[in-house]
Amino acid sequence: MEKTIKDHLVDALDDLSSENLKKFKNKLCDRRVETRVRRGNVEKLEYTMELADLLINTFTTRSAVQVTVEILTAIGCNQVAEDLKRDTESDGPAPQPEVWNNSVPAPQPEVQDSAVPAPQRSAGVARTPPGGYDQPDTSAALIPSSLEFKQAILREQGQKMYPVLDKAARKRLALLINNVEFDCEEMKRNGAQRDEENMEKLLRGLGYDVVKHTNLSGQEMDEAIKSFAGRKEHAESDSTFVVIMSHGKRDAILGVHYGVNNPNDVLLVDSIYSHLNAQNCPGLINKPKVILIQACRGGENGKVWVADSEPEGLWNMESDVWEHKEKDFISLLSCTPDTKSYRHKLNGSLFIGFLVEVFNANASKDDIEELFRQVMRRFEEFGMLKQMVCKDRTTLLKLFYLFPGL
Repeated sequence: MEKTIKDHLVDALDDLSSENLKKFKNKLCDRRVETRVRRGNVEKLEYTMELADLLINTFTTRSAVQVTVEILTAIGCNQVAEDLKRDTESDGPAPQPEVWNNSVPAPQPEVQDSAVPAPQRSAGVARTPPGGYDQPDTSAALIPSSLEFKQAILREQGQKMYPVLDKAARKRLALLINNVEFDCEEMKRNGAQRDEENMEKLLRGLGYDVVKHTNLSGQEMDEAIKSFAGRKEHAESDSTFVVIMSHGKRDAILGVHYGVNNPNDVLLVDSIYSHLNAQNCPGLINKPKVILIQACRGGENGKVWVADSEPEGLWNMESDVWEHKEKDFISLLSCTPDTKSYRHKLNGSLFIGFLVEVFNANASKDDIEELFRQVMRRFEEFGMLKQMVCKDRTTLLKLFYLFPGL
């Protein structure tokens, strides 16, 4: 089996002595170049495989090798650095995203802190069980766009579309934050790991390198988004996705330390837009910014937040050109205000499940707003539980096609 970039990183790290591995970790934490790695996140790692995951999730697959070679050279492990550089250069293009095992376990009750009956489904039968409750199907592969379709739609709608850069030249980045484990054990988001797997697989299939974080406090989420907004790759990108999955309330997303004794451990929803707006993220000016948030209010009612406030300013001046401060955003929330957002104990949330299903089937031929409408229709068709996703703060001025595979 051909080795992946991660395999080569693990091999290089395994070649280091205990003393040199300690030097490597210290040098990684001491880097003064963005993006920085928190010392606490490095010190808790026990295995080189975990360190390789951290490098890839922080710097993306392409840049992780470059950073590793740089640090190995700095600590005097020149031969290991040369071997890693040679091995990864011989691999050719970046490896394809890992294929997850999408076999679906027998359904358990959908949860958001209240038990509700779940439809039963036997293995090998159609996805629609008795009663017509059509569960999300995330097992299908992402269908690629054809070059003929892309050329035809560009001829017909080119002036009304956001530019899509050539695959070989662009550097697309996506941010994925998933809070699963909380200080309060009762708030653990069972099934959220499956959402993370499905979402990361989709984003990589759409051509985005994924910067991934797990179990962050409110402040750490804010810092992660701010750091992501400052990434230089955005200047060579045509768009971005930001996906946040956690518990939440109306105007905030809960950090992992949230509780009765720490009610301020939250990320304000407005901060997401603020960090990514024209003033603070110039690399994404006039480029689509897609915000996806699965944020349930984990108490007795499972209510969700929604961002109601409008931006303070209408536009902001950049150089000699006026730019609207908050523009080219589109957001999809897991449900409407004051209604429940359901998550399966094993298979993940309905929101992520239906979204992945729709994108896999139709991102090859439909624009982002049409895809969102299809996700909404899937909830309308789902007869078992009453939940409806909703768009919020949408400021897209043009059509945004993803053209997966191109």
